[in-house]
Amino acid sequence: MPRKFGNSAPDSSTPCQVGPGGGTLGDGAGAACEKEAGSVRTYQQSAQYYERALRRIVGGVNSPSRSYGAVGLPHPIFIRRAEGAYMWDVDGNRYIDYLAAFAPGILGHAHPEIVETIAAAARDGTLYGTATPYEVELAERLHAAIPSLEKVRFVSTGTEAVMSAVRVARAYTGRPKVIKFEGCYHGHSDFALIKAGSGPATLGQPDSAGIPLSTAQEVITVPYNDLAALAQAMEVWGPQVAAVLIEPICGNMGIVWPEPGFLEGVRELTHKYGALLIFDEIITAFRVCYGGAQNLLGVEPDLTTLGKAIGGGLPLGAYGGRAEIMDYVAPLGPAYQAGTLAGNPLSVRVALKALEILGRPGVYEDLDRKAAYLADNLLRIGRSYGFKLQLNRMASGFTLFFTDVPVRDYATASTSDPELFGRFFREMLERGILLAPSRFEAWFVQIPHTQADLDETLAAAEEAFRAMAAAGLAERQAGQG
Repeated sequence: MPRKFGNSAPDSSTPCQVGPGGGTLGDGAGAACEKEAGSVRTYQQSAQYYERALRRIVGGVNSPSRSYGAVGLPHPIFIRRAEGAYMWDVDGNRYIDYLAAFAPGILGHAHPEIVETIAAAARDGTLYGTATPYEVELAERLHAAIPSLEKVRFVSTGTEAVMSAVRVARAYTGRPKVIKFEGCYHGHSDFALIKAGSGPATLGQPDSAGIPLSTAQEVITVPYNDLAALAQAMEVWGPQVAAVLIEPICGNMGIVWPEPGFLEGVRELTHKYGALLIFDEIITAFRVCYGGAQNLLGVEPDLTTLGKAIGGGLPLGAYGGRAEIMDYVAPLGPAYQAGTLAGNPLSVRVALKALEILGRPGVYEDLDRKAAYLADNLLRIGRSYGFKLQLNRMASGFTLFFTDVPVRDYATASTSDPELFGRFFREMLERGILLAPSRFEAWFVQIPHTQADLDETLAAAEEAFRAMAAAGLAERQAGQG
């Protein structure tokens, strides 16, 4: 298949040419600048936008996860528009989308009811700076879906939700330290970017420049699915631990399930030492089911953080839990948290509509069926070409690991071959399939994905694995085993 990724010469066959000043001729023309699936793909306009972005946007992207360096490409693609399960870049290339904006995109793009809700809400005003009836309705809806959310507070992002929940836990317990798990991602606040020390009883180290060592001294990081390590850490630090923070099902080292009894053991240890249990359900809530992973797994935390899917595509986060704990939040209590955009009517009204759509009969059953079909056949095809693969699935999300080691924690997730994943990503991109550009991320199936989309994806995967095998990559992987 022809590849013209990067700074290739302009292709006169594409109608989307660069105009004066670096813009595109036919901007806003939509279908006039879109190419049919299977046509030769060129990326020169993405390359040119990237060059412009580098001059004014740090690293050319507004989140490091959008960079394509980890998959061996010189620049990301720049998306102009999206609808349903499809996205189109500035060069007119169409993609079937499994990135789903790193999980929020369960409804698909430009869902007609969401678009209508946004328009109606905008006509009523996008930001009031006051209380609204919509936030009351959403809080009630969340409690009905996730009963542990006796009281909630809305914020704008998942990072804010986790940061606020930890502050409340510290206020409620009067303790400074937090225990988290290696490979779990909880946003970019200082305490969340602390990596493990030399063992489960040692304090952490900053995982980013700009984080004071004093912050790291309040965080202990232990391996996921290792109850003995958590018990050891609690034995040393338990009386100082305000909270244990965990993804009930991991989504940021790839999909990783808790082993039987693990979450129950975590719950028991937090009770034993008087610490709070915080579930980060920013990925899992309303993705695994109508509610949270806690509904499925039968373990109830003290506090929960939410984000991604609840916003219906708009920025929205929330944290909540037991009323006696949440009453420590200002104005009732001493733990201060506020936000100009928190609970804004535009995001909240869209969230209400999103939950209404997700609550309709058969939605999650259909998502699960589609994801199972795609995941099972993807694994079968890849192995048929001799590749060592593991696949972990969580309802409509799954991760394909290029390893023969069962993945249960960050150490085993890290055995997934980065070069093989990068090649697979590039092969799929050339065939119009958009994945997250990281071996540690997941594929996410969306409501508008059709059977034809799934079959087109599997056909692309077969071509990709065939090309990789022909290049000797399956043999190379086998030789490394």
